[in-house]
Amino acid sequence: MFHRALHGFIEVVCGSMFSGKTEELLRRVRRAQIARQKVQVFKPAIDIRYSQDHVQSHDSNRVASRPVQSAREILDLVDDNTRVVGIDEAQFFDDAVVDVAQKLAYRGMRVIVAGLDMDFKGQPFGPMPKLLAVAETVTKLSAVCVVCGNPASRTQKVVGGDERIAVGAKEMYEARCRFCHEPDVIDRTSPSESLPAQAQ
Repeated sequence: MFHRALHGFIEVVCGSMFSGKTEELLRRVRRAQIARQKVQVFKPAIDIRYSQDHVQSHDSNRVASRPVQSAREILDLVDDNTRVVGIDEAQFFDDAVVDVAQKLAYRGMRVIVAGLDMDFKGQPFGPMPKLLAVAETVTKLSAVCVVCGNPASRTQKVVGGDERIAVGAKEMYEARCRFCHEPDVIDRTSPSESLPAQAQ
């Protein structure tokens, strides 16, 4: 059977907070731009930590992006001549983002998705498990555990309530390894006070 030579596929970059997910998304986007491919980047409108109209890493690197209220908006906003679509903070979208990524890939586009694979309780986060399942490639990054210095795969919430979706950065979250992660310990007054006694 003959198939048209379409090169659409899905790449997922995941990991804990501070593992460099957005930085990796930006690196791949910049390489596509150097190759003179048209790129469009989207993020959930809820994420206004650094900028309303940019995707920005914790290290202040950034690229222009379009905030959207829902993943389905992306389908209407992607231009036909776009070759690469970046989607940051995918965990904040509902499962529709999986269908969106699939449709874009079938249109011959390279779809780069970045997001947290686990919430602060160490549970699979939103649509990320399904995105991991349908992706052609998956890159799982690790941060550095602030307690013991080992590779960190978890996100520790150190202030705030137990809401699953709470946008924040270093003032609210820390990177932790499996053994230093305390999913039921939150509402500390500062990140440093969340360290176990032996690590202070």
